[in-house]
Amino acid sequence: MKNALFGGVNVAVLTPMTEDLAPDLDRMAAHCRWLLAQGANGLGILGTTGEANSLGISERIALMEGIIARGIAPARLLPGLGTTAITDTVLLLRRAAELGCRGALLLPPFFYKNPSEDGLFAYFSEVIARAGTGLALYLYHFPAQSMVPFTIPLIARLLAAFPGTIRGIKDSSGDFANTRAYVEHFAAQGFEVYCGDDGALHDLLTIGGAGSISAASNVSAAINAEVYAHAGSERALAAQRRLSAIRRAVTSAPLIPGLKSLMARHTGDAAWTQIRPPHMKLSAAQEASLFAAFDACGVTLPRAA
Repeated sequence: MKNALFGGVNVAVLTPMTEDLAPDLDRMAAHCRWLLAQGANGLGILGTTGEANSLGISERIALMEGIIARGIAPARLLPGLGTTAITDTVLLLRRAAELGCRGALLLPPFFYKNPSEDGLFAYFSEVIARAGTGLALYLYHFPAQSMVPFTIPLIARLLAAFPGTIRGIKDSSGDFANTRAYVEHFAAQGFEVYCGDDGALHDLLTIGGAGSISAASNVSAAINAEVYAHAGSERALAAQRRLSAIRRAVTSAPLIPGLKSLMARHTGDAAWTQIRPPHMKLSAAQEASLFAAFDACGVTLPRAA
């Protein structure tokens, strides 16, 4: 897809933690620089992989401020700022805009299940009207976690009401038929469709999708970038096979602690395994199984920051 604001490879960035389980901004900024050096186009901080829903509002603001203060360009950031409270979401959006971010990823209000389409439309209408930021907003479809889907009729209604503001969607459903439907219904309007499943990246690019926003790209960003740069070629297909294998490997263990264990091994820095409950560090047996699966992919990670 041409002219996509966040087109390409966006990493759902891990949030390293200190021993007292506060976000470790120095390690995180170094990780962001490493990812950008491998060809990542954007950095999806404060998402599911970044443990955002284990962080308070003030912590999320401090994380955005701290990463930018450490030299990460705000234009590269696509922070996840959707909360269940209109006022909290508005507060986060306003601060992101003040810091120079171009867009934000928004979960639906996910606590109350089976909300009506009218209720969801009213929530986003209130958020957009109150925030008044002009940020490009990307919807986050992750029904396995939120249990509140973004349907075709709801997206159509939001696009009609807020053209230029509702800019795209991240589809973490793992259902490529659903991802394809988003492209077929809305890509002609400039609506940017991103996959959360790295295994779907090449297929999505060939039908007019914009790229990926994915967890596995914490350890595969260079291969994601190769798929994106050469989409439609044999080189891209070969890279996609490697990327799909990596995705299968990293999802063979609990995803977030598993990625943190891989980063700890790669950097030689055991602090990378710190994680906030209710997530837990991998057991030794889980780590051994994950490392064997990952190593079987034959991937050598670039030198870590």
